[in-house]
Amino acid sequence: MRKHTKYFLLAIVTLSITSVFSQNRKNDTINTGVIDVVKPYTPSISDAFKVKEIPSLDDEETATKKEIKYNIFSFPVASTFTPAKGKAAVVEKAKPVKLYDNYATLGVGTYTTILGEVYLNHAISRTESVGGYVSHHSSQGGIDGLAFDDNFSTTKINANYSSRLRDLAWNVEGGFQQQMYNWYGVEEGLISLAQSSNIDEEHSFYSAHFGGDISFENTYINSGSFFFRRFGDNQGSGENRFIAKAKIDIPINGEEISTDFKFDYINGTFDRSNTSNNELRHGNFQISVSPTYQLKEDDLTVNLGVSVSYLRDSETKDNNIYLYPNITATYRLVNDVLIAYGGIQGELIQNSYHDFATENSFVSPTLAVMPTDQQYNAYIGLKGKLSSNMSYNISGRYLADRSKALFRHNTTFFDFTNAENYQYGNSFGIVYDDVDTFGVAGEINVDVNRNFKLGLKAEYFKYTTDTEAEAWNLPDVKGSLFLDYQINEHWFAGANLIYVGERKDLLSIIDPFTGPASTLITLDSYFDANAHLGYHINDKISVFAKANNISNKAYERWFNYPVQSIQFLAGATFKFDF
Repeated sequence: MRKHTKYFLLAIVTLSITSVFSQNRKNDTINTGVIDVVKPYTPSISDAFKVKEIPSLDDEETATKKEIKYNIFSFPVASTFTPAKGKAAVVEKAKPVKLYDNYATLGVGTYTTILGEVYLNHAISRTESVGGYVSHHSSQGGIDGLAFDDNFSTTKINANYSSRLRDLAWNVEGGFQQQMYNWYGVEEGLISLAQSSNIDEEHSFYSAHFGGDISFENTYINSGSFFFRRFGDNQGSGENRFIAKAKIDIPINGEEISTDFKFDYINGTFDRSNTSNNELRHGNFQISVSPTYQLKEDDLTVNLGVSVSYLRDSETKDNNIYLYPNITATYRLVNDVLIAYGGIQGELIQNSYHDFATENSFVSPTLAVMPTDQQYNAYIGLKGKLSSNMSYNISGRYLADRSKALFRHNTTFFDFTNAENYQYGNSFGIVYDDVDTFGVAGEINVDVNRNFKLGLKAEYFKYTTDTEAEAWNLPDVKGSLFLDYQINEHWFAGANLIYVGERKDLLSIIDPFTGPASTLITLDSYFDANAHLGYHINDKISVFAKANNISNKAYERWFNYPVQSIQFLAGATFKFDF
């Protein structure tokens, strides 16, 4: 009973409080209103997202892949096919060229020309070998319009021995050479007098030489060499020359200076000069040192050096020291396509009777021999490759030579009482002058393919002399073209074309009645074309034919000395091994 009374009282109190709260809200004085919020519309674009091509599904039935079972219903099939075994493709290889260590050549031609050569080489062991050769070239002459013999001959014999070890390689060789020419270029007005005097126009040279060289690996001494030659003629002339060279790397403060050393000795005599019966002698020795330091940076290579030469004249007892620049540089402007190069160098050139007679076989044995001081040789050029098979080279050059040797026609003295065989206007001497030379040159070489090669070169020169009227016997233009063509496995051919521009010489006489007189001579330019054709019968035997001076002009290389007209020669070459 008491429980019920308590709950009843609680309900009455609650209702009373609710009634009072409701009355108070009805008497609230706060008024309601409308508030407008104005804001400008600013549209925006939400970030783009890529719809997945393969949506992710959480459905267990969909996500779970069903296992698929494959069954092959196979049954045997009767077949008579038998597969063949596979073979690797075969690449056709060119037949390797057989190389031989020895060969012999023999040829005969017009003007009773004989050409022969034998070259031998034998390997003693893997590191040693011996070899040698014998060659002969002669012609009985027969140039039209000549009153004197124009035959010539050259014979050479050489032997060598070489050895190559682990750290060094060395070689020694020696030989002998005999040459014979004729002073057949007698002046037209003196031919009868020379014939009545029974002159002996033959002029023979001989030389014997011995030398050797050695090179080292991984040492400061890179290489060394020596050479000795005895040269003389049938007119009582003789000359000795000895040359020794060495190349050494000298370390300085961690850098290596490449240094060339050279010792050059010469001594010779002539029975007389062109104007007197007094003996004519020449001789000196030179000591040269040329250090060079190389700088390399990317595509630039620079060689910085100098050359110092000491000259001692054995006849005058004079001593002189010469200093020359030795600077060269190359720079790759565009890889191998465009390479710039240049330099300025100089040297003391040792002239010799042997070198003069080799260049001009009709010199008289009455020469004044002295060295040439080439103060500088400055050059600049561009070279490179226009394509994978074509290269070029363009250059300009300026040389300053002091005491440059020039060939000039010997003065004719009209006193033939005791005249020598070379004093009938039929020989050449040497004069010296200070000559500056400016030259430009261009060259192109083309390898059309492995079997065809072509080369073209052209040069232009301009000379400035000091005391002489002209730069005697020096051409203003030179050009050459050569080609070599391997037609097929058996046939081969080639050609060589040479062009030489005009040269100047001086016809000088001293008449006891009228006195001295001189006439300037201009030698015409000439073009010499040569060609050859050959056939390889087999690896060992080949036959060939040659044609020289195809233009068939007896041009004058030297004043009063015409050459043989068109010449033909045929022969064979035999290659073999021991």
